[in-house]
Amino acid sequence: MFRRRRELGAASARSLLLTVLGEFVLPGGEPVWTAAFLRALGLLGVEEKAVRQALARSATEGWLAGERRGRRTAWRLTPSGERLLTDGTERICGFGRPSGGWDGRWLVVLATVPETSRRLRHLLRTRLAWNGLGNLSPGVWVSPHPEREPEVREVLAEIGVAGTSTLFVGRLGDLAEARRVARQAWDLAEIELAYADFLDAVRGLRPADDPGTFVAHTRLVQEWRRFPFLDPDLPAELLPDGWSGSPASVLFHERHELWRPVADRQWKALADA
Repeated sequence: MFRRRRELGAASARSLLLTVLGEFVLPGGEPVWTAAFLRALGLLGVEEKAVRQALARSATEGWLAGERRGRRTAWRLTPSGERLLTDGTERICGFGRPSGGWDGRWLVVLATVPETSRRLRHLLRTRLAWNGLGNLSPGVWVSPHPEREPEVREVLAEIGVAGTSTLFVGRLGDLAEARRVARQAWDLAEIELAYADFLDAVRGLRPADDPGTFVAHTRLVQEWRRFPFLDPDLPAELLPDGWSGSPASVLFHERHELWRPVADRQWKALADA
C-alpha cells in the first residue's frame, strides 16, 4: 500500500542526491565540491553526515569519483554514472507525455522461475515491472505496449530464463475485457492515490526567496521520479474515468519548464559559493 500524505521532506539523502545529480550536475558537466552538495542538500533538510555518506556510497557503487585538491574534494560523474542518470532523466522527464492511439494489441509473457530461486524470482518481478509489465497471474505478464518486446527479451536473457519463456503479441477480447485485465494486472486504485498525493503536495509548493526555486524544483522532480516505477503508462482506453495521472502530468511538466531556468541559476550560485 502507498502511504497517504507523504511528507516532501521524507526522501532519503541518497535519493535526493540522485535527483540533484540528474537535474543539475549531469547537464553542467563540471566537477562539484563537497561543500556545494552540503549547502544544496542542507536546504532540502539533509544533515551533513547523511550527505557525506550518500556521496561515499555513490562513489563505492561507481557512479561518482572524488578527486582530492588540497583539503577539498571535487566530485565528478563517472561514465557509468552519466549513463545511469541520462537514462533516468529521459524516462522521468518524458514520462506522462501524450502518446498516440492504442491499436488494441498486448504483449504476453509466460516466464517462471523455480520456487527455490527466490533471488531470481524477485529480480524477474522487479525488472519486468520496471519495463511496465503487469502480473496477470503466476508466471503470466502482460503489457499493452508490444513495442517493448526487445527490452523484455533482453531482461529474460540477462536473468537466464529466456530459453524457458514464451512471448507473443495479440488482441484480447473486447475493450471491457481489456480494462478488466488492466485492473487485475495492476493496482490502479493505489497508483491513483499516489497521484492524488502528488497533486496535493506539489500544488502547495511555493518558491520562496533565493534559493527557493532550487528547493521547490528539486522537490518537484523528487516527487515525480517515482511514477515511472509505479505507473505502467497504460493507454487512455484502459484507465479509469477521471484518472488523476493526467492532471498530475500536466502540473509536473508545466512547473518543471517554468522553474528550471531559475533553479539552474540558483544551483550554479550554490556550487560557486
